[in-house]
Amino acid sequence: MLLLLLLPAVPACKGASPRPPALTWHDCGDDYECTTLQVPLDHTRPYGRQLTLAVTRLPAQGDRIGSLVLNPGGPGGSGVDYARAARAMLSTRLLDRFDIVGFDPRGVGRSTPVDCVDDAALDTFLSLDTTPDTADERTTLAKASQAFATACRKRSGQLLPHLSTTAVAHDLDLLRAALGERTLTYLGKSYGTLLGAVYADLYPRRVRALVLDGGLDPTLPRLRLQHEQAEGFTTAFRAYARYCLAGRGCPFRSKTVDGVLTELTTFLRHTDTTPLPAARPVTETLATLGLLTPLYDRTSWPALTETLRQALAGDGTLLLHQADQLTGRSTDGAFSNQTEANLAVTCADAPHPPVSAYATAAPRAPSPFGASLIWSSLPCAYWPVKAKPLHPLRAAGAPPILVLGTTRDPATPYRWSQTLASDLTSATLLTHVGDGHTAYFNGSSCVDDLVDHYLTTALPPPPGTRCGGVE
Repeated sequence: MLLLLLLPAVPACKGASPRPPALTWHDCGDDYECTTLQVPLDHTRPYGRQLTLAVTRLPAQGDRIGSLVLNPGGPGGSGVDYARAARAMLSTRLLDRFDIVGFDPRGVGRSTPVDCVDDAALDTFLSLDTTPDTADERTTLAKASQAFATACRKRSGQLLPHLSTTAVAHDLDLLRAALGERTLTYLGKSYGTLLGAVYADLYPRRVRALVLDGGLDPTLPRLRLQHEQAEGFTTAFRAYARYCLAGRGCPFRSKTVDGVLTELTTFLRHTDTTPLPAARPVTETLATLGLLTPLYDRTSWPALTETLRQALAGDGTLLLHQADQLTGRSTDGAFSNQTEANLAVTCADAPHPPVSAYATAAPRAPSPFGASLIWSSLPCAYWPVKAKPLHPLRAAGAPPILVLGTTRDPATPYRWSQTLASDLTSATLLTHVGDGHTAYFNGSSCVDDLVDHYLTTALPPPPGTRCGGVE
């Protein structure tokens, strides 16, 4: 599950950093160029052990402004993969004016990766019961979470203390310099908004234009953040339920949104004791992941209807496919390292409460997704690296920053974008009235035009601007 997180923002490291070497690009197909960048494992020791970051770019097609660096979120998402999909993710206007640059952050993917367990063990871990109902079930989940944290220490112990978002923000500045850019132009989505906000807080004078789409609220304690994320997914599912009931072939017996939500909760509880048959048994955890995946994108709602139709008939095949898509599992059973990187960054970025706090918070979280989301970060309670405290992000002295918030965003609730925009001293909030996770290039030409104008001119829309229909 792609967890969201808080981060400890700290002052920039003291001491001079080495000058980034000139990047040596090579052709890597489909008009893209690739390279690597060496960055310090520990930014307080810039000449010590180095990590390798994988970087790719699609050169500008027209009158070039500079480089636009992307981050797709996660944490754990591959910026290289995201940039490789730029033609489907960005407007022609941006492709014409910018070199589109993506990088895998430290710990992720093609960069120096964090590694905790093998694929078979990760399969088992992701199938665990994350809605424990008894003391024995809680003990089982706690032991497995502790074992996962221990395995991460054994395999990646030197890397774990250096995977915070603050460290990635310092890497981002080294990348900016290596690209030859005096200031940073950046588009970050979901967790990528946190990375961008930290960068602006550390380096406000090195910002040109930042788009933070699907903002995180960096002031929330971890379990409260997960509680509010569960509310976001519930809001999104209620919107889907209205869509389902208004069309043909909706697989629920109920004719009301509340009734549909009750049926879904009953269905998930049934999978807790009786997993659905598929290529692998679909436990309640996997069923929940499979339901969350299509809620990220409104265009996936027809697929969600078919997934539910099949699942309610007793077949978990499509649910399993959707769950595997979210966790980065390929058909041959191999995983990307996004789950391990996600937990490593999440656990490094903010203090986590003891197991007893999870047991208290889970029953209070909104059904049907809340308990699973609450328990999903339990390995952080055993993490071998001490997290650092958070301080508010202000980015004082930065030029105008654009924050985007979608009113029915499932993964980053709209109020998080409101908070982020109010915290950053130079931020403007652009509201997208609609559905789905993040707003840019997600069906609103109003949003797309305003973002493109901002990125090309560094001029944000007027405060209070809204795109979309009625609430």
